[in-house]
Amino acid sequence: MAVTTCSSRSTRPRRAGSSACAPLRRGREAGRRDSIVIVAEGARDRHGNRITSEYVRQVLEDELGEDARVTILGHVQRGGTPSAFDRWAPTWLGYTAAEELLAATPESEGNVIGIRGNRMSGINLMEAVRKTREVATLIDDGDYTGAMALRGSSFREMTKIFREMAEPSRVDVTGEAKRIAIIHAGGLAPGMNTAARAAVRLGISRGHTMLGVRNGFHGLRDGEIHEFYWATVEGWTADGGAELGVRRSVPKLDWLYSISRSLETHEVDALLVIGGWNAYQSAHLLYTERERYPAFSMPIVCVPATIDNNLPGSELSIGADTALNVLVEAIDRLKLSGSATKRAFVVETMGRWCGYLALMSGLAGGAERVYLHEEGIHLSDLVEDMAWLREKLTAGRRLFLAVRNENANENYSTDFIARLLQEEGGDLFDVRTSVLGHIQQGGSPSPFDRLLATRLTSHAINLLGEELSNGRKNGYYVGLQGTKVSDSPIGHMMEHMDREFRRPLKQWWMQVRSVADAVSGEAH
Repeated sequence: MAVTTCSSRSTRPRRAGSSACAPLRRGREAGRRDSIVIVAEGARDRHGNRITSEYVRQVLEDELGEDARVTILGHVQRGGTPSAFDRWAPTWLGYTAAEELLAATPESEGNVIGIRGNRMSGINLMEAVRKTREVATLIDDGDYTGAMALRGSSFREMTKIFREMAEPSRVDVTGEAKRIAIIHAGGLAPGMNTAARAAVRLGISRGHTMLGVRNGFHGLRDGEIHEFYWATVEGWTADGGAELGVRRSVPKLDWLYSISRSLETHEVDALLVIGGWNAYQSAHLLYTERERYPAFSMPIVCVPATIDNNLPGSELSIGADTALNVLVEAIDRLKLSGSATKRAFVVETMGRWCGYLALMSGLAGGAERVYLHEEGIHLSDLVEDMAWLREKLTAGRRLFLAVRNENANENYSTDFIARLLQEEGGDLFDVRTSVLGHIQQGGSPSPFDRLLATRLTSHAINLLGEELSNGRKNGYYVGLQGTKVSDSPIGHMMEHMDREFRRPLKQWWMQVRSVADAVSGEAH
């Protein structure tokens, strides 16, 4: 892969450019100071000719009259520390492959084990080889549509979204466009800015006027609503935090009149809610109060954004992958700090009553024990774990790592577990605790969270557009189910939730528990 960058410092006269340079030229006219063009190493044009980074550089300089530089990334793409996903996913793949081998018979056919929508999936080896070769054949024959089809639906979907954002149908709002307001609520999640940027640009491209509500439902109550333009969200893709602001508050009943008046005053036609559990509760409240407040009778769509990954209708939430990466990086450093002595670490993650972060970071970080609220903590478990730990450390093991979900047990706290280990361990090993806290909400969103935010938001904007064009006023929440982005009626949202513990009744990731047990040498 090569990256070509161009800047507007050159003073050479511009010439009429090709259609490939048109988006870059429009960006300059809108005030953008630099541009990035990414070239895949095997890129070809429609006639089968190779497109090299040097060719792109020359076109940029000739057509735009600007300085351009080429960076060929090469083998640095193979380096670096594996992400959280690159640790837990291969572990699960290896576990599944080992199970398949153990169950194989002489008549069994060879399979390729892969991941499809957070599930392990097998495909016949010869069929996989045939389809892989077929992609190259279709490209050689000029059948790019067929080659794209073999890459999968999500690849085609993201290609379409990229083209729309790179070459939009419009960047200015004209005519009687419907007005869609974007609001954040709940806890901060990395990727909220990415989602807001995608909503603004895709919304404008699809013919809407986009509004931003600052400071959550407090801001909606107080009328902090402003029109957003294409340039407003420039540079938001990689930014952590939330430029719109975010508050955890769910609207109080005495707020509803003010909120309804604010929606009417700013002529809001639809509401896009991006956030966590409190955001979903807030949207559900507005939806159920439609009879009392007619201003709430509008399309409302919720997009999941929370590091807790505890929302209905979506197996993954925006921000959870970034939080996992932060956790695994912290765990790596903690383990390295104890490499010169015998030491036990007890690490506490966020997640409230949902153990997703604890289990997946434990699996990716090489933990020996993970404590989840879904399973509870029992004194008998701690006694067995202590006996197992003494045995292993006496035999020469140097490190022990336990990861505890913050609400795993009200009484058996992180500090309690650490004190128990220290008391029973005596002089055999040291014990340290680490409550990682809000660093899990910080940092720039990971590439996965950026793609997920864009994909979910694109579906949400489409859904709002369909409701508005058809005169409907339904409410939905969207999410990733398997490999597909889907939506569900907001009126039935609570049917799929454990309201007491704020998590879905069914959580796909719990099936990974057996994998974690198998590779950890855990006591049970």
